[in-house]
Amino acid sequence: MTSFDVPSQNPGSRSLSCCLCSLDADRLFFSLKKSLLRAEMATFISVPLKKSSEVDLVKPLSKFVAATYSAGEEQGEYTRAVEEFNKLRKNALGRPLDKHESSLEILLRYYDQLCAVEPKFPFSENQLCLTFTWKDAFDKGSLFGGSVKLALASLGYEKTCVLFNAAALASQIAAEQNLDNDEGLKAAAKYYQLASGAFGHIKDTVLSALNREPTMDISPETVGTLSLIMLAQAQEVFFLKATSDKMKDAVIAKLANQAADFYGDAFKQCQYKDNLPKEVLPVLAAKHCIMQANAELHQSMLAKQKKRFGEEIARLQHAAELVKTVASRYDEYVSVKDLTDKINRALTAAKKDNDFIYHDRVPEVKDLEPIGKAALVKATAITPPLSQKFTDLFEKMVPMAVQQSMSMYSQRKAETVNRLVGSMREATNLCNGVLASLNLPAALEDLSGDSIPQSIAEKARSIVQQGGLQSIEQLIKDLPELLTRNREILDESLKMLDDEETTDKELRAKFNERWNRTPSADLYKPLRAEGANFRNVLDKAVQADQVVRDRYSAHCEMIALLCKPENELVAAIPSANPAKTLQGSEVVNVLRSQLAQLEQMKKERETLEGEIKAVTFDMSATFLTALAQDGAINEEQLSSSQLDQLYGTYNQRVQASLRTQEELLGQVQTSHQEFSSLKQSNTEANQREEVLKKLASAHDSYVEISSNLREGTKFYNDLTEILLKFQNKCSDIVFARKTERDELLKYVLSFILLQALPHVSSSCQFYVNLSVDCFLNAALTASTLFSLLWRPCRYFQMPMGYNPYAYGQYNMPYMPYQATPGQGGYPAAPPAGQPYPGYPQQPPQQPYYPQQ
Repeated sequence: MTSFDVPSQNPGSRSLSCCLCSLDADRLFFSLKKSLLRAEMATFISVPLKKSSEVDLVKPLSKFVAATYSAGEEQGEYTRAVEEFNKLRKNALGRPLDKHESSLEILLRYYDQLCAVEPKFPFSENQLCLTFTWKDAFDKGSLFGGSVKLALASLGYEKTCVLFNAAALASQIAAEQNLDNDEGLKAAAKYYQLASGAFGHIKDTVLSALNREPTMDISPETVGTLSLIMLAQAQEVFFLKATSDKMKDAVIAKLANQAADFYGDAFKQCQYKDNLPKEVLPVLAAKHCIMQANAELHQSMLAKQKKRFGEEIARLQHAAELVKTVASRYDEYVSVKDLTDKINRALTAAKKDNDFIYHDRVPEVKDLEPIGKAALVKATAITPPLSQKFTDLFEKMVPMAVQQSMSMYSQRKAETVNRLVGSMREATNLCNGVLASLNLPAALEDLSGDSIPQSIAEKARSIVQQGGLQSIEQLIKDLPELLTRNREILDESLKMLDDEETTDKELRAKFNERWNRTPSADLYKPLRAEGANFRNVLDKAVQADQVVRDRYSAHCEMIALLCKPENELVAAIPSANPAKTLQGSEVVNVLRSQLAQLEQMKKERETLEGEIKAVTFDMSATFLTALAQDGAINEEQLSSSQLDQLYGTYNQRVQASLRTQEELLGQVQTSHQEFSSLKQSNTEANQREEVLKKLASAHDSYVEISSNLREGTKFYNDLTEILLKFQNKCSDIVFARKTERDELLKYVLSFILLQALPHVSSSCQFYVNLSVDCFLNAALTASTLFSLLWRPCRYFQMPMGYNPYAYGQYNMPYMPYQATPGQGGYPAAPPAGQPYPGYPQQPPQQPYYPQQ
């Protein structure tokens, strides 16, 4: 007996598979249960479960956690949660489930976890790519074609299929209930209403969740019909409960009439469509007639109570015609013997009494007053969590919308810090440049005319301590190697995409419409855009390298002079006549005081820069609140408001420092003019002052060049890590595409070869078997495989006009790429608390490399 065979009370009756001999018994998918209740056979429909292929959730989700969260307790907790999530899926989908509430609880827990995890991971075909494969629940497959299945990189698809299984299992549990007691009736009604709500939810959401044509079992038409069937069965259970409790006939009649209405609607929905097999139609038609007959039977009892004997007979006659129709047309599915006997007995007695006693006119059925309806059932609303025992494994992980907003906020914060710090550094560089052009403070220290000024001596020692020319030259030498390494990683990543895309185009050209999956060229657009961005960043970095080299070339001679011993440095500086008369003069004292104020201002800026970098604020709570209240996050408004509060005071202090510098520099220039006019002017003095200016400028350039080179080294090292992640992303998606390609290739070629199998010779069959079993497992190119496969059978034409892949097992849709906020600032994130301005801005002492 197949899952759809229905044992009949008539010993001579045949099974459904025999009755419908033109149908394949293996494709009869609904299971029907008959429960004896008050001598009447009640038939209920249950739905089979979909089957899913195994999916490894651990590797991709763990990689995302490792890449997103820093190593520590948080990362370890999420990694353990990923493993539990994977176990939950295996428990829900990786083994047969008993028709018991505990099994349903497992399915609902997994569905709830899918709903909870969906906003926290970037599940998509071009980001966190997880391909879920499910078979059509109603398709049992065939010898040659295999089962209809669909593979999609969509968590919404997984949710839809899991909810379908929950609804199907609920229908099976309901069908297993003992309808002879109140507990069984109550449980059956509960589970049928849950199944109806779940199927209805799928109907409303499946197209948006998949963004493509679904398999037949989860199509809106199919699940819409199933929802009505489950609701009708729940209403019938209430009818059975009312009958068992011997409620008033008026109530029972309305309940039965409503159930008949539900069954009629379900019958109409699938009558002219192929979304459900033909075996379901007679069951629905029979149940519609039976419920109408029960409604007429109980309404006739009400008419008898009101002494409307003609109406009683008319209703019983109509009920008798209905059950007669069921018995003659649908006896293979539903037995109505007991109901027929009951109606006939009542009709015989009513006619006898009316003929001998009442002589009441029997009206036409069309003239009878319509029976009312009472709907006591309603589809259960699907509002997660559905499981009473559900606990979110990733409760502490914020949704992706919040993560993206946090990333954007961090970028805005870095820009704010860079702007404030950069403006102070720019002002300090301007100040140093002005003082160097005036030979200050060296001019005040050099009144003797023949010794090394103290400031120049300190600058020389500072350069020597930092490694002198050798350290700069080593850093300059390392940059090309770092650049080459990054270019190689990027080129290799894009080459993987190119190779896979070429293969995909070759196979698409050979198989045409049979190769119905998302083209690699479309799928890789976001990755190629990301790669182009990296290449642009590297080009800018090359320009920055050249700017640093040019600056080094301009100052290397003076830097080398500062690195020499003191006696050589003294000899290299021209001597001049002393200007001892200026020592202790008022103008010198004023100029020294002004320089001291400038030095104090620089120290205050260093302190202020540290304070600005140390500012922290956790915006996650703000974003979470906004998401909960509004369902969306206005990140720009919230971030700007918070940054204004955090940095408003600092911005005022920075602007005050800039104004102070402007005033002091004006005073210094005025005092210096007076100082210069008092000094004796001669050629030696001018030469000496010019060399001292160049030495002071060389020191400042050395500090700036060293900073730029260290920044460049860090930039390339940080970019290497990011490019390696990009390479892993490319590798993962290429591997997934290759796996998908091999399966689709095997399916398409197997179909083509099996279509030709009845016509090929034994020698050709050898090549067929060899091709499918061996060549597909070998590392052959698509063109070689195709030529080898078709060479022995090339005289056969390919079948036309038939698509063996109607549901597109691998016809994955292209999802529009949405760049993750905060990601546009590749290649490198600034170190914690150490942001730096963008590259390649002037003036000196500014960072030259592209910043995040």
